[in-house]
Amino acid sequence: MPDISHRKAKAKVKVLGCGGQPLANAKVVVNQVNHEFLFGCGAFESLPYTNGPSVHNGTGRLTEVKEMTDKEKEAFRANLEDRMQKWLGLFNYGTLPFYWGGFEPEEGKPHTEQLMNAAKFLRSKDVTVKGHPLCWHTGCVPWLMNYDNATILKKQLERIHRDVGNFKGVIDMWDVINEVVIMPIYKKYDNAITRICKEKGRVALVKAVFDAAQETNPDGIFLINDFNLSTNYEILIDGCLNAGAPIKTIGLQSHQHQGVWTKEKTEEILSRYEHFGLPIHFTENTIVAGPLVPPEIDDLQDAHYEDDAATPEYEAQQAENLEKMYRNLFENHPLVTAITNWDYGDGAWINAPSGVIRRDNSLKPSYKALHKLIKEEWHTGFEAVTDADGFVTVDGFKGSYEITSSGKKGKFRLAAGCPDASVTLE
Repeated sequence: MPDISHRKAKAKVKVLGCGGQPLANAKVVVNQVNHEFLFGCGAFESLPYTNGPSVHNGTGRLTEVKEMTDKEKEAFRANLEDRMQKWLGLFNYGTLPFYWGGFEPEEGKPHTEQLMNAAKFLRSKDVTVKGHPLCWHTGCVPWLMNYDNATILKKQLERIHRDVGNFKGVIDMWDVINEVVIMPIYKKYDNAITRICKEKGRVALVKAVFDAAQETNPDGIFLINDFNLSTNYEILIDGCLNAGAPIKTIGLQSHQHQGVWTKEKTEEILSRYEHFGLPIHFTENTIVAGPLVPPEIDDLQDAHYEDDAATPEYEAQQAENLEKMYRNLFENHPLVTAITNWDYGDGAWINAPSGVIRRDNSLKPSYKALHKLIKEEWHTGFEAVTDADGFVTVDGFKGSYEITSSGKKGKFRLAAGCPDASVTLE
């Protein structure tokens, strides 16, 4: 068994009954209800779930569905309910889409209410929420192109102040800037963000957008995120940190459509980012239950899967590879504090069968494999009897816990550096 003590903590918990008296020599059930580690997924399903009969087009915009009969509405809602409950049954961390082009297609009219509805719902279910992204050249709003570079930058920073401020306390984690390595040399189409990145340079732009986020929410967790995991990204991060950019977490994308990463490749990549000493999030992880994208395709956006690409054999391989990756990251790399499986359902991006549920909402082997790890193997739960002073020792995975006794319950957190806790059962 690997040493996973970095994922665990130990505490002596004082259990109190009515009136604050110690609950001595009492039978109690201790059960972990959430992990400190962030097991995440794109949470786009929460948008139509919380905003009525709408469909999410993958860019943050909600498009109203055609008029439905009562029966169609009922079926639509039942389908969303099923998908959402299965999502909540596995994940504790969700990414919501704030792509500017979809979030604010008309200047001055952002879809704040729609995103707030989804974010508040997820928070009510004890899900940590991240916004993605605040600055990105792809999917940028066309109306920004009407302005000169100085105004574009001003509006970009205003956008960060506005959205980080509006969602403070609900969303306190953001991918502040996305895919900067390619940003100033991006040539697929002209866009406002590439223009200002080309003018200011990568480091200066990163510092500007991170400073804006930090000023607005000093306690926020702010990520830089990229798919280019070459030395170029490593050098960029080093330059940004030396310039004083308040980067709190490093985001690594791991889209594996053209080949599943070997353990050796994962270790080599991590060795180049762990030395910064910052938390690392695997922000967009995809392992496909289907054939690989040909190597001659440079941009995955140009790839497309057929509807019947998945097979039972491919699905079994996907589950096996996902389990290996999660085990390695969770058990062997303390600085890795989150993994986001980018696709929840098959067909979400480039029609790829990269989700953990199928198009008909049935669970794939990958869902079951992750559920077994997160909810069974990496889970702490036991029965015990408090001592004469009402104490029970809890040695388990870091996270939030519930203690119950005689129909009453209370909650506490198990975290590193907190050897003592108390909980009142009500």
